[in-house]
Order: sequence, then structure tokens, then C-alpha cells
Amino acid sequence: MRIDKYQMNPGIWLGVIVATLIVVGTLCPSQTQAQVPARFYWKTLSGTNAVPLIFESLSGNTNPFDPAHTVLAGADFDATLTLAGYARFFPLLDRAAMAAILLPMGRISGDATVAGNTVSQSVNGFGDPMLEFDINLLGPKAQMNIPDALRYQPGFSVDLLVDLALPIGEYDDDQPLNIGQNRWYGRLGVPIVWQLGPWVPGRRTTLELLPAVWLFGDNDDYMGQTLETDPMFQIDAHLTRDFTEHLWGSLDGAWYTGGQASVDGVEGEELDNLGLGFTLGYSLNDNLNLTFGYKSTLNDDAPDDLRMDMFMVSLVYGWHPMIEGSKRLQGEK
Repeated sequence: MRIDKYQMNPGIWLGVIVATLIVVGTLCPSQTQAQVPARFYWKTLSGTNAVPLIFESLSGNTNPFDPAHTVLAGADFDATLTLAGYARFFPLLDRAAMAAILLPMGRISGDATVAGNTVSQSVNGFGDPMLEFDINLLGPKAQMNIPDALRYQPGFSVDLLVDLALPIGEYDDDQPLNIGQNRWYGRLGVPIVWQLGPWVPGRRTTLELLPAVWLFGDNDDYMGQTLETDPMFQIDAHLTRDFTEHLWGSLDGAWYTGGQASVDGVEGEELDNLGLGFTLGYSLNDNLNLTFGYKSTLNDDAPDDLRMDMFMVSLVYGWHPMIEGSKRLQGEK
């Protein structure tokens, strides 16, 4: 009866599609704490499109636009970020794939001490756009039609993920705090989704892992000096659970290590930090999904420890031409 109901009402099925997108910051792995939201790497019907609008409020001792999380001891920043993007799901060699782009914008203000000088700054504008590509390597094949999507169960699914930031955001070489980073950077990751129990809306449970490495080019004009950053390794983990067919929640964790920065050969501290948070998602209607999330670093008492708190609200609009056409035909009956 459940499958028949979805087949008779495309609007209900599109609601399921939108709920699986969770492009909430999803396209935004580079910003904030570089922690990808839960359920982003669930697969959906090929041809699905999604447009997210994300608002984030952050505070801490590192630039939230900088995925390297370079800590400025004694710094205290507040930031407001808005992120808009687009994602497209498509088949590639019979495997499910996704391409996405995100444009960050916002403002940062606060105090920082650099080379013994304490400065107060406030900057705003556009950050570095991020391109993302993901393809499934192990798991069900791409969903080409609604019957495929209705039969879909992730089981144990493994993807390959590639991110690349374009260094064209706003940057001022006379100050340490910027929205653009003036260097190339990106990420290689292996998203893993492990289905626990039945795959029925309202009862779905998953354990999701994302081991990844961030790679950074040099910033040759960091206040007249050269900023170099070693690779940073990161593992994200999410335990997610449906509460109803429209409401779900997730317990989120992250671990960061490496990423030692040096300015003209003067080395800083390596990261070795834990983060913890939660996410709540709700399907408002057939096309709109709303999420709330909070994340905070742990073991952050020492001046050189990474400290970051973030609150996020996102609204995602998703659609599929075939589903929208079916809804129009149904309305004409």
C-alpha cells in the first residue's frame, strides 16, 4: 500500500526526494567547520535539481571562511554567512552522480593579534565559490525512474568526492582577516552511508562517515608574507533517525587533525580537535525542506585550540521535471 500511495501521488514522492537531498549547507563543505550535513550523500532520482539558501551565525577564534581552520590565539570573531547554490543529480556510467556549486557571502568582525599587533576588523562581501562532484562507487545503480527510486535502499554505499574552491573571493593583502582566501584549496573524500534497519519513511536509520583530506595551495600575499598549510585530515560522522515521515534528526561529530600553518617558515600548531552537534530536518511541503543545526568544538580550552560555535538554518527548494509534469497532469483530471 505504501508504494501504491506514492505512485498515485507524485507530490508525496517529490517530498521524499526533497527530504533526501538535504543540500543544507550541503554544498558548503568548505565553510564553517567543514562538516558536511547528515544525509547529504543519500541518492535520489536522476534529473533532480535543488537550490539551497543557508543562513549561519558563527563565533570563534578562526576565520569561518577558511577551511584550514588556522587558529589565531586570543582572537574573537563573529560572523554571519549566507550561502546560495545549485545541485544536479545525474547518471554517469550507470552510477549515481552529483555536481554542485555554492557561492558564500557575508561579513566577519572581531579582534586578532598578528605579529604582536592587535587589530580590530570588519569585512564583508563574497567568498570563494566551491565546486563539488560526487559519484557512487559501491551501492545501488543510478535511479532512472520512479520505480527505481521506490525500490532504492542504500545498504552499504561508498562514494568518491572531489571539491575545488576557486580563489576569486574578495581579498585584501593588508589584513589577516578576509572572506576570500587568495589560494587554491580542495578536498578528496569517501562518503559512506550504512543503512541500519528497514528503509521505510518514518523508520529510516543510518550511520554515515566521511573520511577526507583537505589540500591547500600557498597564499603568496598574506600581509606581504607567504602562508603555507599542511594537508588537514578530517572525519565526519552522523547517526540519523526518522521521527516521522517528515521529521528527522541527527547526532553529528567531527575530528580534525593536521593542517599545520606556517608564515614565512614560522610554524603554528597542528589541529587535533573534536566537534559535536545535532541537526533537525522537516519537509514543509512537496518541494521545500527546512533544517536547523548547531555545532560546537570540544577540547577547546587552550588559547591555541580551535574554538568555533555555529547555528545554521537552511531552506532547500527541490524539483524534478518528470514529477512536476505528473503533478500538472493530475491537477487537470
